[in-house]
Amino acid sequence: MTPPAPVDYVISPDDVLDVAVFDVAEMSRSYRVSPGGLITVPLLQHPIAAAGLTTDQLARTIAERLRADGLVNDPHVTVEVKESRLNSVTVAGAVKKPQIYPIFGSTTLLDVLAQAEGLADDASGVAVVTRGNTVFPAQAGASDREGSDQPTAGAGANVQVVDLKRLMATNDPRLNLELHGGDRVTVEHAGVVYVVGAVNRPGGFVLNSERQPMTVLKAVALAEDLKPTAIGNKAMIVHPNFSGAGGGAGSEEEAPVKLNDMLAGRAPDQPMHANEILFIPDSKGKQAMRRAAEAAVQITTGVIIWRR
Repeated sequence: MTPPAPVDYVISPDDVLDVAVFDVAEMSRSYRVSPGGLITVPLLQHPIAAAGLTTDQLARTIAERLRADGLVNDPHVTVEVKESRLNSVTVAGAVKKPQIYPIFGSTTLLDVLAQAEGLADDASGVAVVTRGNTVFPAQAGASDREGSDQPTAGAGANVQVVDLKRLMATNDPRLNLELHGGDRVTVEHAGVVYVVGAVNRPGGFVLNSERQPMTVLKAVALAEDLKPTAIGNKAMIVHPNFSGAGGGAGSEEEAPVKLNDMLAGRAPDQPMHANEILFIPDSKGKQAMRRAAEAAVQITTGVIIWRR
């Protein structure tokens, strides 16, 4: 069977084109296609409509205009795409090198993550793929073919959520989404839980995929256990209130934690969520407990964040 012919690249508004006219240096340079789809070539009286043409078609059009205007008898013109916003994929969020990556044709989620040099230390393990406005015939009916396991969410399948931990572990092709120009990949940042007070390793612990779901006992283990002077059954979880609900923005909500009972198996473990602070008081200074709890609310700066 003969392989299908490659699809020629179609120029879009805001593309940057490298145009070379043999022996005409003043015309050989980069041109940005205007939002209206035009480029202005020196010495030509009128702009040229570039959007919607292939690079070969635009090269022929420029050559014909040069010849018709009597500027060059036998023009040799080449056009190459230098940059293309509509034919690129944006990778943002918790990756090591977030930026816009040009593509010509299609690529895959793993390929663009590799171009972004992999996940950052605080990656949550979830990627959100937002589809661009470009419609590709090959995508028509894709959901019917792939069935209910397609990792999509949101109206009109414009947003797809991918479990990166599962993708990395299994290389499941259903999760390794095909990406096209205009798509955006956002790797969400994991939250942080904080453990302060009478523990051996106080600080913030990133909720990466290996640490979820997070619980009080897991947080204590990450903090390398209680100090001998800890008052476990007077521990509390402090949750900063950023929304303004209840006591207003900047206030905090406190929930008591019977930590000694949890450690002894007399009470069930308790879940913890992003931005929550587990405070374990020290018997050496009861008056310092309130000051430490208040300081813990502002712990997002100046605290050690343990990522591994």
